[in-house]
Amino acid sequence: MELTAELDRIVRTALAEDVGAGDRTTDAIVPEAARCRAQLQLEERGVVCGLAAARAVFAALDPALTFTPLVEDGTRLHEPPVTLAELEGSARAILTGERTALNLLGRLCGIATFTRAHVERAEGTRATILDTRKTTPGLRALEKYAVRCGGGANHRFGLDDAVLVKENHLRIAGGIVPAIAAVRNGSPVEVETETLAEVEEALAAGADRILLDNMSPADVRRAVELVGGRVPLEASGGITLHNVRAYAETGVDFISVGALTHGARSLHVSLEIE
Repeated sequence: MELTAELDRIVRTALAEDVGAGDRTTDAIVPEAARCRAQLQLEERGVVCGLAAARAVFAALDPALTFTPLVEDGTRLHEPPVTLAELEGSARAILTGERTALNLLGRLCGIATFTRAHVERAEGTRATILDTRKTTPGLRALEKYAVRCGGGANHRFGLDDAVLVKENHLRIAGGIVPAIAAVRNGSPVEVETETLAEVEEALAAGADRILLDNMSPADVRRAVELVGGRVPLEASGGITLHNVRAYAETGVDFISVGALTHGARSLHVSLEIE
């Protein structure tokens, strides 16, 4: 999905939520013509992400505002505090947009940082770290962008991207074989499995990719040996920073981690007026 269009929608919605009919405090205190300079700062170690989102917030309130990034998204910073960007424009716009910009920036920095930690744990293996659809409603495009900034890769963006036959589909369809037969239309089919027997069944039925759901690292390793590289394998379910290395060392191709987006905490970011 095109990020710019999504960013415009997200910023409009976020500002409508926060500003409502107007910023009563700022409008009462700050003269309409007042201008100021400010800095966006990262107050803790982490991966930078979300500067375009912050810029879009302030630009929506003051199209003439200047926003100068000092680092690029994806940069890992080790010695905070670090100034991420400088901005100059309407003082009212900067004060009114402050919280919305910081909410987005801190959230995206947190996801990128948490993703980078998982990617580093898997370094030296063949495993690619993937996100899932466990995203904040309305923020999926930005959160998946943050995963990429952290070095991870995106799984499908939405239900219309790819075919993934999951447990409840299988229950309604009556099993792996009829489910694959029902969705086989030339598109690649991924099937969720929970046992080695189901892996064998999915492979025999012509699955193009197999998801190994909530299997132990030992069983994932057995599945890798069983499949022998005939189709890609994805491990998912219950994977954390503490065990992701064990899964990566099984030889699996992909590891999907829902917590990259739903479990990441926002980083501490601030706006300081000069």
